[in-house]
Amino acid sequence: MSTVVITGANRGLGLAHVRRFTERGWRVFAGRRAGSPADALHALAQEAENLSVFDYDAADQSAPAAVKAVLGDEPIDVLFNNAGASNVGAGGQGLDDVEADAITATIGVNAVAPLMLTRALIDNVAASEKRIVANQSSLMGSIGDNGMGGGYVYRTSKTALNMITRSLARDLSGRGVIVVALHPGWVKTDMGGERAPLSQDESIAGQQSLIDGLTADSSGRFFNYDGKELPW
Repeated sequence: MSTVVITGANRGLGLAHVRRFTERGWRVFAGRRAGSPADALHALAQEAENLSVFDYDAADQSAPAAVKAVLGDEPIDVLFNNAGASNVGAGGQGLDDVEADAITATIGVNAVAPLMLTRALIDNVAASEKRIVANQSSLMGSIGDNGMGGGYVYRTSKTALNMITRSLARDLSGRGVIVVALHPGWVKTDMGGERAPLSQDESIAGQQSLIDGLTADSSGRFFNYDGKELPW
């Protein structure tokens, strides 16, 4: 049985990934922030013997060590760093209202936290069969695709995550670990809104199919949910 660890699993894309991986028969460890609404996740865990829920706060620097203590030496086929935020703090995303503290805090959640959790669990990943680290990024983090400007907080954090992905891919290649950045598409979620063209099911199915087909040649690359490679 393959094993996946997913952060940000109490709602949106994270919860949808948990549900689909569980249905596929994977052993699923789902991380959610303590105190956040997680009724649907806990209800699912009561029905599925292959699903376990643990506390994980991407803003807490002690969280990676705590997760490692929970998982022990459990091999992890896929570490899915999905937890993230559009803006941690006050202010907006534009030039006139962006705040420096918000940029720093959001980089901490969206980029630094995945790096530190990966470092804490890398022995678990390397001990598995698939050996995959998937970082939930965004096309908003692509420098090559930025034709609109703005989005300073979110764009900067996801660009940082993309650079971390590339460096991890290089540093972990000798251990056979595949590291990729993923864009889920514009999806109907709390963050994406109702105007988004993609359903959660379409995005999730595409991303999991992509993950299933990853090879060593995929490592260090940036992919759309449908498998198309994206510009850094």
